[in-house]
Amino acid sequence: MANHNQKKEAVCVTGASGFIGSWLVRTLLDHGYTSIHASVFPGSDFSHLFKLPGASSPDVRLKIFEADVLDPDAVCRAVEGCQGVFHVASPCSLEDPKDPHKELILPAVQGTLNVLAAANQFKVRRVVLTSSISALVPNPKWPTVKVFDESSWTDLDYCKSRQKWYPVSKTLAEKAAWEYAEKHEMDMVAIHPATCLGSLLQPSLNASCAVLLLLLEGSDETQEYHWLGAVHVQDVAKAQILLFETTSASGRYLCTNGIYQFADFAHLVSNLFPEFHVHR
Repeated sequence: MANHNQKKEAVCVTGASGFIGSWLVRTLLDHGYTSIHASVFPGSDFSHLFKLPGASSPDVRLKIFEADVLDPDAVCRAVEGCQGVFHVASPCSLEDPKDPHKELILPAVQGTLNVLAAANQFKVRRVVLTSSISALVPNPKWPTVKVFDESSWTDLDYCKSRQKWYPVSKTLAEKAAWEYAEKHEMDMVAIHPATCLGSLLQPSLNASCAVLLLLLEGSDETQEYHWLGAVHVQDVAKAQILLFETTSASGRYLCTNGIYQFADFAHLVSNLFPEFHVHR
């Protein structure tokens, strides 16, 4: 339960109109945060944010900042006046990029550095960086007898050779973030969610939940040997706030409910929605 009598710090959420970002804004409201700078990509639909429980309360200042993370001045306007920053914004798509550097790597890396520079300029107390399990794995050089943990980093050469550009973008962005944070002695923690699933707050379909839609539409792509790390989006939002509020938190934190074989995942979806033909 949120303690609404305790004054909360002003915070900025980048990517606030997206899947994780929207749930983070809602959860911040649930936890009694009354001053939230919601940074959204210019032209995106953010109307649902004002329909969230508590958003219309007279005590709440939910302010929208249309800011491309590649625009340093726009990012500064969103961060100014905040004591905390949740950096969530990062491009993700199920479709293979035509230009990986322009579409994924540049906005992920430079966007993250712009957010950190703004946080440093305005003396933000803590930055919570939303990285990804994709910055931990795949790592084929990891000892087979050792359980994967937060000390693992994705093998960039392995991913580049297989055209897996999203893990490349998240790994490069996080490495750049740690280098910047350490150089400027900033307080930053990183959370690494697995594939986020759950109900949508935003009007558009995000990449991770699109996997469900593909199953329901009868995709017959063979996935017998595919393993899926999954976590509920509400748990991710709660974990992000926990990392912000816990003074002793530091470093990297994997956030997952478990690792599942995709065939089992498809079987569960089939049982939940028997009216659809789900390939198993």
